[in-house]
Amino acid sequence: MEDPIGFSRASRIGNQISVAGTAPIKADGCTACPGDVYGQTYCCLEIIHKAIKDAGGKLDDVLRTRIMLTDISRWEEAAKAHGEFFSNIRPACTFVEVSRFIKEDWLVEIEADCVVS
Repeated sequence: MEDPIGFSRASRIGNQISVAGTAPIKADGCTACPGDVYGQTYCCLEIIHKAIKDAGGKLDDVLRTRIMLTDISRWEEAAKAHGEFFSNIRPACTFVEVSRFIKEDWLVEIEADCVVS
């Protein structure tokens, strides 16, 4: 959705990378893992990981993540996927509930900020 909206998945200035809100969108444009918070979170984090690498960073550079969920009672499902990427890195992390996203079947959206070492 970057081109039609006019934004970058990740922007880098100096040693800082900011990754925009990332939804669980497959390469074909469809929503990944409908109804599955864990699967959607994992998908978002894979997209974020690629964006960070493309910007010259690595997961170890992640300083903060923000996980937005449409149902905060399912935070542990998202946390499980987050832990699979970040259990050794341990960035600052916030979970918040939002009323909805652009597409109704998105259950999660994630942002990340990095400082490249």
